[in-house]
Amino acid sequence: MNELDDKINGSFAGKVVRKDLTKLVKGNAIVPTYVLEYLLGQYCATNDEETISQGVETVKNIIAKHFVHRDEAQIIKSTIREKGNHRIIDKVSVYLNDRQDRYEASFTNLGLNRIPISDEIIKQHQKLLSGGVWCILTLAYFPSDDRDNIPWLIESLKPIQISNIDVGEYKQERANFSKEEWINLLMQSIGLNPEEFTFRSKLLQLMRLIPFVENNYNLIELGPKGTGKSHIYSELSPHGTLISGGEVSKAKLFVNNTTGDIGLVGYWDVVAYDEFAGKTKRVDRGLVDIMKNYMANKNFSRGTEVYGASASMVFVGNTDHSVPYMLKHSDLFDALPKDYYDSAFLDRIHAYIPGWEVQKLRNEMFTFNYGFIVDYLAEVLRDLRREDRTQEYNKYFELSNSITTRDKTSISKTFAGMAKIIYPDGEMREEDAKELLDLAIESRKRVKQQLQKMDETFEEVDFSYKLRSSGKRIEVETLEELEFGSPKITVKKLDSEEEVEVLADRNEGNGLRLEAKQKVIRDNQSGISYENLFGAYLIGATEVKLVDPYIRQPFQLRNFMEFVKLLVDQKNPDTELKLHLVTTCDEEYQETTREAFDTMAYSVESLGIILSYEFDDFIHDRYLQLDNGWKIILGRGLDIWQKTGGWYDINEYVQEKRVCKSCEVTFLLTN
Repeated sequence: MNELDDKINGSFAGKVVRKDLTKLVKGNAIVPTYVLEYLLGQYCATNDEETISQGVETVKNIIAKHFVHRDEAQIIKSTIREKGNHRIIDKVSVYLNDRQDRYEASFTNLGLNRIPISDEIIKQHQKLLSGGVWCILTLAYFPSDDRDNIPWLIESLKPIQISNIDVGEYKQERANFSKEEWINLLMQSIGLNPEEFTFRSKLLQLMRLIPFVENNYNLIELGPKGTGKSHIYSELSPHGTLISGGEVSKAKLFVNNTTGDIGLVGYWDVVAYDEFAGKTKRVDRGLVDIMKNYMANKNFSRGTEVYGASASMVFVGNTDHSVPYMLKHSDLFDALPKDYYDSAFLDRIHAYIPGWEVQKLRNEMFTFNYGFIVDYLAEVLRDLRREDRTQEYNKYFELSNSITTRDKTSISKTFAGMAKIIYPDGEMREEDAKELLDLAIESRKRVKQQLQKMDETFEEVDFSYKLRSSGKRIEVETLEELEFGSPKITVKKLDSEEEVEVLADRNEGNGLRLEAKQKVIRDNQSGISYENLFGAYLIGATEVKLVDPYIRQPFQLRNFMEFVKLLVDQKNPDTELKLHLVTTCDEEYQETTREAFDTMAYSVESLGIILSYEFDDFIHDRYLQLDNGWKIILGRGLDIWQKTGGWYDINEYVQEKRVCKSCEVTFLLTN
């Protein structure tokens, strides 16, 4: 167990669980994570290995004895008949039979329908009426000679969800964690390994939680398959429901005019639409109109009645084309059904998560460490929905006057949601708030840029803001426009406070001028190679010194050889270039590493590169020193990219296709 796990267990004893245990107990049970962790939380919410081992066996036995598998439904029915009653775990839906004036329950896996259920249970748990809730219940069997008599009886029922949480304690314990530790705890809580994600990638994952913590929040995420877009809405919380985009109707979502029953938005905190994209899908145009009104005004009308609700709307789906293709030929809403491809509807979207930035989930991206029991986290997030933090950014920042009211609402709600998630205690510095505001503005700007492409009546908006502390103006760009849209890149001269704008041009060194300046690379940015980053500065150099403490792992050695290849391409073919590497190496690996570098030196000698190296265990800086007068300070050394998918991933072979880590590169003229 690592240091963070120790701290997690110390602060939240009994409220956290080791995340790999879910897989151990799940078996072939088709059941949400929050159901399993509800049980694990009762028996395994500890860091004591013996207790965990015993608890896992207990939960396995509960699942084996009481969880209803569809293919074993008849065995369970027989058990109930023979015993008289039996405790089961199943998903229960309830309907009002108005002909007989009684409520009737249906069991998803057991296959029983029209089982009477008491009015008292419905009064206590009204969500049973809205599409189904996982429950632990005791079902009894009373045989009768009367064929019209239903022999099944629900003796007791309890929805699977934690009660009695202390949000005050949750906020108080937040102070024991740094920002990075808290974000990692949240990542582990949703089942992900934070070590496999950059800071920006973590924020994009946590944005998926905003609908659970913010009322009437409208979110869309479109991207490739396999990135876990819908998982969090079906697995994390008993207060959210995931429905297929093709199964939505006015009656199911809002209100049934025939019966007067309120639909999903009246019972759930989050209504998520899976498989929302698909140009050929049939859509009820009347439903789209009701949704537009609800997303803008928090109410809806059917017949003469007007209803209000606080459910957030989430739309997730797959894109049909790559981002560069969509930006050139259409827009980022290109994959939506025709009737949802409506500028008035899409203008109600508060944020657009760039699903193409989210990596496809691999085994190593799942965590084996401790995180909150998801049901506990779900209850905390639900309680935080009552807080209004939408004006909190005003303490530090002033938005541009050209930002419309709808844009400001979107930005403020995204900011407030992320603030509740990462800083529930409200302790947030200016630099912390800036990270969230930048993300909120970018997420809304992504929506607005596409609307301007779709509808020319949408005016250009200046998505900038000022720091109240200094008056400095900050302009926010979406990452895909920086990469594919020929934007302006702001660079800072190091010998003055003046900021200059350089037009990016991939065919001319990515707009880099041979001048002292600083280049900021953002998390998840692509299109960066050694050549377009600093290749022009290498021209004319005959002696190059690279100081980088981390040239040892296979991917780091790959980076180094790619750098050597760039030197070969940039130098005069008729001259030799001396390259000296200074790096570190543990003593036990020095022999192997020396063999690698000696092989490299031999292989590049015929190309005019004279490679030498030394080990220095005390270096920390990372830079290139060139004899043509330039020094390039490399914030991360040569290791500027995130992990690729391996040998069969094209990113392994094309630098511009790789996704970057956040870093800065500084260019200094030393003579």
